Amino acid sequence: MIPSVHVLEYHLVNYRRTWRASVFSSLVLPLLTMLGFGLGVGGFVTGGVDGVSYLEWMVPGLIASTAAQVAVAEATWPVMSCFTWVKTYFAQAAAPLRIGDILGGHLAFMLFRVAVSAAAFLLVAFGFGALRSGWAVAVLPISLLLGAALVAPVAAYTASVSSDSYLAILLRFAVLPMSLFSGVFFPVDSLPTVLRWAAWALPLWHGVDLSRAATLGLDPGPGAVWQVLYLLAWAVGGWFLASWRYRRRLVI
Repeated sequence: MIPSVHVLEYHLVNYRRTWRASVFSSLVLPLLTMLGFGLGVGGFVTGGVDGVSYLEWMVPGLIASTAAQVAVAEATWPVMSCFTWVKTYFAQAAAPLRIGDILGGHLAFMLFRVAVSAAAFLLVAFGFGALRSGWAVAVLPISLLLGAALVAPVAAYTASVSSDSYLAILLRFAVLPMSLFSGVFFPVDSLPTVLRWAAWALPLWHGVDLSRAATLGLDPGPGAVWQVLYLLAWAVGGWFLASWRYRRRLVI
C-alpha cells in the first residue's frame, strides 16, 4: 500500500495548488442549491414529503447527488488527462509502480474529493437546520461508499475511450438521467414501473435512500445491508474492470 500512498501524495500536492478553484463547487453551489430548491421550490410543496419539510427531505438526496457528480467528474477528464494529454500515468508506470499502485492512489484522491464535497454540503445543511438527527454524520461514509461505487467503473470507461467527446456522452445520457430519476427531487414511487426499476438498479438511488434515512433519523431496516452490499459490488467490480483497462493502456 505504500506506493499507492505516494501516488495519493502526488495528487494531493497538485490539489494544494488548485484547491481554490473548487471552493465554488464545494461551498457556494450547495448554498445556492439549498436556497433555490430547498426554500424556493419547497415553498410550493405544501405539506412537505413523507411528513417532513421538502428542504429536510431533499437535502440528503442533494448530498448524495453531489457526491456522485464529484466522483464522476474526478474519474473522467482528470483520468483522460493522465492518459492522453499530460500522460502522468505513463510517467508513473515508467517508475517502479504497479498498475494497482497507480490506480489505487488516484482512486483514493478521488474519494478524498468526494469526502470534502459531502462534508461541505453537510455543513451547509446543518447551518440551514435541515438535519433532523445526529445520525446525519453517517452521510459521510455513505457518500464515500457511493463514490467508490462510481469512481472505479467510470475510470474504467474513461480508460476505454479515445476522445473526451465520449465523456460528454456519458454525462448527458447516463449521469444526468441518474441524477434526475434517483429520488433526489421527488419520490421514486411516483415514477412508472419501468423507470422505477431502472432507478433501483443505479448506485445513486441506494446512496440517496441510505443518506435520507440517516439525516431524518429513520430506521433503514434490513434492506440497508443489501444496499451497502450492492454498492460494494459496484466498487469491487469497477476496481477489477478499471485494473484490466489500465493494464491494457499502460502495459505494452
